[in-house]
Amino acid sequence: MKPKVYLRSLGCPKNLVDSEVMLGLAARDGAEIVLDPAAADVVIVNTCGFISDAKRESIETILDLARLKDTDPTKRLVVTGCLVQRYGGDLQQSLPEVDAFLGTGDFDRLPELLANRAVSPDASGYGGAAHLLPDVTVPRVRTGQFFSAYLKVSEGCDHTCSFCIIPKIRGRHESRSVVSVVAEAQRLARDGVVELNLIGQDLTAYGRDRRDGSSLAGLLRELCRIDGLRWVRLLYNYPRFVTDELLDTVASEEKVCSYIDMPLQHISDSMLRAMRRERDGAAVRRMLRRIRARIPGVAIRTAFIVGFPGETADDFAELAAFVREIRFDRVGVFRYSREEGTAAAELPGQVPERVKRQRFDALMRVQGEVSAVLHQTMVGCEVPVLACGEDERGRAYGRLASQAPDIDGVVFLRGAPAPGTIGRARITAAHPYDLDADWVVDHVPGPVAKIDVDRAGEYL
Repeated sequence: MKPKVYLRSLGCPKNLVDSEVMLGLAARDGAEIVLDPAAADVVIVNTCGFISDAKRESIETILDLARLKDTDPTKRLVVTGCLVQRYGGDLQQSLPEVDAFLGTGDFDRLPELLANRAVSPDASGYGGAAHLLPDVTVPRVRTGQFFSAYLKVSEGCDHTCSFCIIPKIRGRHESRSVVSVVAEAQRLARDGVVELNLIGQDLTAYGRDRRDGSSLAGLLRELCRIDGLRWVRLLYNYPRFVTDELLDTVASEEKVCSYIDMPLQHISDSMLRAMRRERDGAAVRRMLRRIRARIPGVAIRTAFIVGFPGETADDFAELAAFVREIRFDRVGVFRYSREEGTAAAELPGQVPERVKRQRFDALMRVQGEVSAVLHQTMVGCEVPVLACGEDERGRAYGRLASQAPDIDGVVFLRGAPAPGTIGRARITAAHPYDLDADWVVDHVPGPVAKIDVDRAGEYL
C-alpha cells in the first residue's frame, strides 16, 4: 500500500520549494498527500537551521509531531533540511523519535524511504551533499496560492559574511541553466501562475558560475516573453553584482516589478567591515543613488542586523539616521544571533540581549514612521493590485507589485474580484505597513508591474 504523507515546511521560500519538490517526488511514486498529520503514515518536517529562533522552532515542531507516535507507533517521522545538514549527527543522538534524517542535498532519497516500511540503518543518516538543484524534469507539488509561485534559480553562496552559516549548510553557488528555469516558468504559467518570484541565496550572482554568458538580466528578458506571466519579482539581490544592465532591465521590462530586495545589514563602516560585507557606507549610498536613478519609482526593500558584536551606540545611531534619511519602502530588522561555526561568534564585544531588543524596537519605530509617510502619499492614487482572496479574518486583500508575498504588507480591498486577477484599485487610507483601497477595474490588459506614484520629499 502506498503511504499517506504529511509535510510541514519551516523557514524561507527556498526551503518551501524544496518541500514542494519532496511532495512531488512522493506523489510521483504514488503516495497520497494529506493535510492532517494525524491521518498520515509518514510525517515529514523540513527544518530551518539559520538562526537560534529558527532552530528552536524546528526542534519544537519535531517534538510536537513526534507525539503522534504515542497513539500510533507505526507512524514514521522524517526530518529534512538545513537543521539536519548542520547538526545531523547530534540530532540522531538527541532525537530517537525520528526514524530518518535527510540533509539539504539528500531529499531526493525520500521515495526510497517511503517504499520501505522498515528504515535501514544506512537510510537513517544525512548525506554529505550541500544542496540539490532539481531540473525542470523533477516533479513539484505547489502548496501556495495558485496564481503566485516561487522559482529557485540557484543554490548556495560564495560570500563569507561573518554572521552567516548558509554557505556551510548549502555550499558553493550553483546556477540552473536558462533553459531549465524558463521551462519551469512556462509550466508554472500554464498552471495559472501570473506572479513569479525568483529566489536564490545570492540571486544577482545567477549565471556567473556557468561560463556560458548567462546573467540575471538575460534570464529576466527570457522570462518576460512567457505568455501568461504578468509580474516577475526579484528576491534577495546581493549588493555586489547589482549591475547597470540588471537595473536597466528591471526598468525597461514591463513585466518586471520595480522592486529591489537587497539586504544591506548595516551602514557603519566598522560594522560592515566586521560583517565582511565587501562595501563601505559611501559605496552603499552610491549604489542606492544609482538604483533610484536608473529605475524610476523603484521600491527598495532591505534588511538590517542590530546588536552585532562591537556595535556601539554611535554605530546604531548612524544606522537609525540612515534609515530615516534614505526612506526605504520596506525594511526588515533582525537581532544578531550568535551562531557557532561563524566568524562573528568569536568576535569580542558581544551585545547583551536586552540592548538588542531595545535597538530592534527603536529601528522598527523609525521605519514605521517612514513607511507611514510614504504610504500617505499614495492615498487617492490608482495603482495595479493583484487580488489574493481573503485573510484568516475574512478580509479581502491584494498586493502591489512592490509588496512581496509573506514578507511585506498588503492592500485591504473593497469590491475585490476573484483571486489571481490583476486590476487597478484606488488607495483610500494608509497605515504604516498596509493600505486600504477600493477596487476600480477588474482587468488591466498587458503587463502592469510598474507603479507610478510620486513620493514626498527628496531622496539622498
